[in-house]
Amino acid sequence: MPKLFSKLLNKLINRVTNGDESNGNDPDLINIKIHDKIKELCLKTAAEGAVLLKNEDDILPLTKKDEIAVFGRCAYDYFFCGYGSGGGVVKEYTTNLYDGFDKYDIKVNENLKKYYIDFSTNNPKDDGFWGAWPLHYDEAPLTLELVQEAKKTSTKAVIVIGRSAGEDRECKLIKGSYYLTDEEENMIKLVTSEFENVILILDIGNIMDLSYLEKYNIKSVLLSLQGGQEGGNAIGANLSGAIAPSGHLTDTIAKNYEDYPSAKDFLGRKFNNYSEDIFVGYRYFETFAKDKVLFPFGYGLTYTKFEILCEETEVTNFNFKFKVSAKNIGNIASKASLQLYLKKPGVKFSEPERILVGYLKTKELGRNEEYKGEITVDLTMFASYDDKGVISDASYILEEGTYEFFLGENVRDAVSVYSIKYNFDSVVKKVSHIMPVEKAFERMINDNGKVSYEETPIHKIDLKNIILSNLPKEIPLTEYKGHKLIDVKNGTITLEEFVSELSLEELSALCHGWGRMNYDLGVLHNAGAMGGVTESLREKGIPAYVTTDGPSGVKVKYNSTNLPIGILIASTWDDKLVTELYNEILVELKERKCSCLLAPGMNIHRNPLCGRNFEYFSEDPFLSGMIAASVVNGVTKDGYSATPKHFCCNNQETNRFFNDSRVSERALREIYLKNFEIMLLNSHPRQIMTSYNMVNSIYSHNNYYLTQIYLREELAYDGCVMTDWYMRYRKSPEFKNVFGNAYRVRSRCDVLMPGSRSRVDRTKIGNTLLRGYGKKEGITLGEIELCAMDLLKIILESNLLD
Repeated sequence: MPKLFSKLLNKLINRVTNGDESNGNDPDLINIKIHDKIKELCLKTAAEGAVLLKNEDDILPLTKKDEIAVFGRCAYDYFFCGYGSGGGVVKEYTTNLYDGFDKYDIKVNENLKKYYIDFSTNNPKDDGFWGAWPLHYDEAPLTLELVQEAKKTSTKAVIVIGRSAGEDRECKLIKGSYYLTDEEENMIKLVTSEFENVILILDIGNIMDLSYLEKYNIKSVLLSLQGGQEGGNAIGANLSGAIAPSGHLTDTIAKNYEDYPSAKDFLGRKFNNYSEDIFVGYRYFETFAKDKVLFPFGYGLTYTKFEILCEETEVTNFNFKFKVSAKNIGNIASKASLQLYLKKPGVKFSEPERILVGYLKTKELGRNEEYKGEITVDLTMFASYDDKGVISDASYILEEGTYEFFLGENVRDAVSVYSIKYNFDSVVKKVSHIMPVEKAFERMINDNGKVSYEETPIHKIDLKNIILSNLPKEIPLTEYKGHKLIDVKNGTITLEEFVSELSLEELSALCHGWGRMNYDLGVLHNAGAMGGVTESLREKGIPAYVTTDGPSGVKVKYNSTNLPIGILIASTWDDKLVTELYNEILVELKERKCSCLLAPGMNIHRNPLCGRNFEYFSEDPFLSGMIAASVVNGVTKDGYSATPKHFCCNNQETNRFFNDSRVSERALREIYLKNFEIMLLNSHPRQIMTSYNMVNSIYSHNNYYLTQIYLREELAYDGCVMTDWYMRYRKSPEFKNVFGNAYRVRSRCDVLMPGSRSRVDRTKIGNTLLRGYGKKEGITLGEIELCAMDLLKIILESNLLD
């Protein structure tokens, strides 16, 4: 009965989301196939991104003489991806571990394999429904006799533990989510009691409790994460040695959940105080709690060892060039990850022990092969933000003192390679305060290596006056003269002249999407469209700009590549590989007739329980920003674009439409906005998507500080900003005649997507934009025109007018 209910509910949700599919099937796409090149890249990414956490006695890779006894249903019922908008696409195929073992000629215990497949067949998995995805699949019961029977022929044991992650819900501090189930622990206990050589495969989307590794004799641990359609093959490649795992952790794995600095301020329904401040993840552990760490940030083994050296350092003012090398001093070919960390003086400012400032992934190196490369650092990018006037209020500061650099293969083991002393404080950038905290709370600081707390600064800002002083000039409306948007592209008229010929209603329509997902004139199951969403706009030559989810691939009705999950992609630490992978996603975007990919998801892993961590990248803003830029650079060309999201502080799924992320300005600028800054410095996305949540009591789509002052003015972003799907309708506290979409447009969030007021009410266009038009301090023509032009610019840059 529950499974039938799940199926019926999924059908209802699909109906609400996608409508009646009146646009029909596209005959060109019904039998579309996945290209071989992207299959190869997915396999390579999933295999190279896997993180080898342990490998005692070098029991991996397997030898030709080995027969493995595989325990755990997820070897067959493999979690290949998370759930939700960043979850699985319509896929041509998937692979489980048995497929991978077959592909790489790994001998398995056939009787045990049959036991697990029979169990899965008789106890089929239930993938649940939206927001109620499974946390795990119930494990098959295991007896000592079954283990002993497998031991008679098998030389090594493989245990597979699976966990799902998903949108609109968190992982939980319960058995079957963060913790092992009783059946899983019994499996580990029985297998380790009989087998000397045990390999653990972690098919998981979020970090889970691994404290049991100190209790049981498990010699090798492979954090495979979830490799998409090629995930099973990738694990086969890893275990056989065909592709050595060379991934490194993008998060710290602590001994206990309670050790994470955000543990006490997570899952609040109304708000969360980000009390750990800048001490997120390894910034906290390496400063205050090294002994609480099971595996440090950046950690990862492979089947060989490397000699890592910094051979020379060149310095020009605040710019550094580190000439580094890596030499394979073992016997098996693999790739090395060189990571560069910085320790700042930390005298006038509270600072973490180390922060990541650069990295490099080598090519595959054979025995005795050496790679030489460069890691460049602009020290000003890692300046401390002064939010309380220590040196210069509202400024980025490099304080006087010694800056020390460390090079290695993880944050803990990196060694000092260079230091430099500056004898003066430098104000590298003067800005203005943004997103003030309304109510002070205690934030963590470093008091000579010990945790202490201070009140977050509160700043009074006259936002109303700032907005009124910077209202854009209006372009006077004229009669329509027959021009079309192509005339702007051809240089016949300017964009401003074209906009002047549009009516107020047409300009308003450019500020919202078509109305619901699955735009009628687009490919089936698209995520929605903007631009030419009315007949009159299309008559003026404005085409519809069609979007699609997202992080797992091109999510339409037809076959597309199911990518490895985001955290696995980031675990490669390989910018070049990520861009190459997304170059092929661009090919699929073109073939499936969409202009815009709603990815990458790039929010910070503040807490290991966040339901969407699987589609995000890391606890570190630099790594998150660089991997996101690699995604964007792969997709954003030939008139197509990626859409980094969710801007910003979407670090919790619980009550996400109403939750308030309360963050100090320093933590915002150094952690939760820094990843977007790094991304924008290294790529040029044409769209950015805001988050559902509030940040310091203002919804992101209504946040003038965020989308205008910080994004447009400080970072000089010139693209289009859209909402996440649907928005909260609120009245501006500064302007009594500004409500709903007018509040959003005044805040310079250009487009409401997908356009309807809510998920349920799909027929009403969520357009409250003109309600206060013409009234005192109401929305102005110039503001509407500016947002309309932001959208028209990306359409002009697209291939839709070619």
